[in-house]
Amino acid sequence: MAFYSIFDYGPLRTEFEKSGINDQFIPVIWKHVLQNPSCDIDTIASLPSAAYPLLRSKFRPLTSTVSSAVDSKDRVTTKLLIRLQNGSSVEAVIMRYDTRLGKYDGKPRPGGIRSTLCISSQVGCKMGCRFCATGSMGFKSSLSSGEIVEQLVHANRFSKIRNVVFMGMGEPLNNYRALVEAIQIMTGPPFQLSPKRITVSTVGIIHAINKFNDDLPNVNLAVSLHAPDQEVRCQIMPAARAFPLAKLMDALLSYQASSNQTVFVEYIMLDGVNDQEQHAHQLGKLLENLKSVVNLIPFNPIGTSSIYKTSSDQNVKKFQKIVRGIYNIRTTIRQEMGQDISGACGQLVVNLSEQRAVGGASLLTDIEDLRI
Repeated sequence: MAFYSIFDYGPLRTEFEKSGINDQFIPVIWKHVLQNPSCDIDTIASLPSAAYPLLRSKFRPLTSTVSSAVDSKDRVTTKLLIRLQNGSSVEAVIMRYDTRLGKYDGKPRPGGIRSTLCISSQVGCKMGCRFCATGSMGFKSSLSSGEIVEQLVHANRFSKIRNVVFMGMGEPLNNYRALVEAIQIMTGPPFQLSPKRITVSTVGIIHAINKFNDDLPNVNLAVSLHAPDQEVRCQIMPAARAFPLAKLMDALLSYQASSNQTVFVEYIMLDGVNDQEQHAHQLGKLLENLKSVVNLIPFNPIGTSSIYKTSSDQNVKKFQKIVRGIYNIRTTIRQEMGQDISGACGQLVVNLSEQRAVGGASLLTDIEDLRI
């Protein structure tokens, strides 16, 4: 018998309503589980007596378990393999940063170490991007809101999570209802994450972008653009055929007009495919009316079978210089983390044979610093 996660808010609220139990007890339950992930439901104090048999019969504090936790050699990144109750697995990645490495008004920022969690929203992905390992899995299933939130609960046992990015396995906007509910849980008690510290990445699901700001105000939107014209985009991202670039840009401009939010643009650098000077000029012109930050991402090869190669450092820097210097668009180059454990961008694919690694330590700047 499959159980609901205690963090599946919809079913939990419905069952409480049917039993006449006030939903004000739900944050109390979540706080107890967050502090005691391995707890038994009977140990949750101060609930109405009718709540205990109801919870025992249909819910579990956690429906997933951490199968393995693999550290990068520099100990900056930890990749969690999380097994779901249906036997499938997803991956989540903890990335540790040092705020003092960021700049504000030309000076180092105050603070210290903080952690960002890269969360999965689906088992596999149906988008089929040809540079992404997750796409090679195909699509298996979408996660419930509780299964999404449980990744945060597990990660908090390894490091206090301050930021969340939905850049793991799956297309978040293809699991829209669960995504919205999970983020609403994360921004409420007991998690209390700031919406401004949550980022959702999408390949460009237009109908979902059109309602994103209404449902998730102040949450950051990142778009995996990866090419400045429709032809190249369809070549490397087959799903882009359903989301024409012109209509996608209209949706982003409309979103920005209603939200006043900066849009993060992700652009993976593929040698000879989308990294030439003409592509940089095309991208600059495409984004000239959009308030955006472009994040150039070094391509992470997928084993030995990849049809793409990583752009040279020279081409990446030349590309950045054009977009930033000529078109005045803030353009950064992502410093990748976790390549040695296949935890970097585009590398998430379930691998049950991985073992824990050890090493030294170095700390990087956070995606949040791109706002400054």
